[in-house]
Amino acid sequence: MTLLTAHSYHPHKHCSDEAQNELTETPETFRLFKFLPRVFFPRKDNQNIPVLLLLVLLISSQSCQSVLNPQRDVRPLVLRDVPAQRLAYRLEPDVMLPGEVKTDDANDKIEAIQIDFDTRREGDALIRTVRSPDGQRALVLYGTADEPSQTFHIDIYSSEGSFLRNLTPPDLSCVFPETVAWSPDGNFITFIGHKGSTPSPTPTPPGGVMPELPETLEPLPAASVAPAFGFVPLFSTEQIYICNRDGYDLKPLTSREGLIYFSASWAPDSHALVAMACRESEWNARERSFRLPTGRPRLISLDGTERLLDDEMTEALPVWSPDASKVATAFDASVMIYDASTNKPTQARIRLRDALVAASKTYEAKTAAPAKAGDGTESNEAASAAPEGAIPASFNPIIRLEWVSPEKLYFETAFVRLIPNDPITSFQRWHLLTLSPQAAVLQ
Repeated sequence: MTLLTAHSYHPHKHCSDEAQNELTETPETFRLFKFLPRVFFPRKDNQNIPVLLLLVLLISSQSCQSVLNPQRDVRPLVLRDVPAQRLAYRLEPDVMLPGEVKTDDANDKIEAIQIDFDTRREGDALIRTVRSPDGQRALVLYGTADEPSQTFHIDIYSSEGSFLRNLTPPDLSCVFPETVAWSPDGNFITFIGHKGSTPSPTPTPPGGVMPELPETLEPLPAASVAPAFGFVPLFSTEQIYICNRDGYDLKPLTSREGLIYFSASWAPDSHALVAMACRESEWNARERSFRLPTGRPRLISLDGTERLLDDEMTEALPVWSPDASKVATAFDASVMIYDASTNKPTQARIRLRDALVAASKTYEAKTAAPAKAGDGTESNEAASAAPEGAIPASFNPIIRLEWVSPEKLYFETAFVRLIPNDPITSFQRWHLLTLSPQAAVLQ
């Protein structure tokens, strides 16, 4: 035991006034100091004073430490409080597709709205409907005969099939129907669009006469004409647009001419969107070679402020954590996680290549099905006869992520090849990352 000398003890240096008060004023401590001299030091001379001082010093130091450094759990209560760079993970390869994953039906069409198109809008083609979070309204995506097949317009309907109003002006063409969305709180609507290829209707000249319209009890679901819409900035490349839940106050959320925004998804708490964008030249190069588009992930706040998350390009669309604190995407065989709601964001790269290669060898060793001509599948014999350093055919890049709970991040690996307008995917395998805080001692 190391003995402490009396002159080395300075209460004001080791604990605060509050700590000293708590140390000396608690009944238990008072009784202890009153009781010790009579039990251990019955003599009334001064021979036992040094020993008494030593005990006092030991008890005092322990009390100060317990007051100033109370026991704490080294694990934060929730993962949202853990910076991305302080996350630990555990990989479980080749798991079943999680039941929590919700797949939106790209062909969802509300029956009442379909009936309205069949009876009153025979010239328009209903593409899909997107229900509002409260189920009371729906965004209706439809194509017209005088526009390219890949573009569409949006109207707002009630869920009972009643037309409410046009959402998009005639000179704004919408693209990427899967990105049309309500914010989770139902207060905003976002979509991606660019300047239309058809000229907008000419407003009535001064002094002109508007044509007579038939009297109806409700507005006709026909394309609105100027000046029914206010001025809305248009761009030659695809930008993200936003409006309120009623379809008013339409404006571009992004305005970077030359960039193509092709993906956008809302944070679960509606505070921002995560998007993907690339340069027009990069888009065209990928399209000419029949490859999926790649982009750079970025965060976009509701005032249009952008934060580029990474300058590396990826095919994997970014996803939000359920608590809206982080965003994840993937680059080849690595998962990237970014902080999304902090003033000092961090990022973490989880390198999985070696682990996935090893898992692919195990996966192929367990595969009993023989190879089929033309599908690229390796048989057991071929897998076992492959050189030691060979990459298994079932090892492929990460193409999709699903963050179903703060601790569970699923991702899919697969081989994707494109022929005109027809992606073909093979070797689809799901894996799971279980996330947790890194072990750390709080000082």
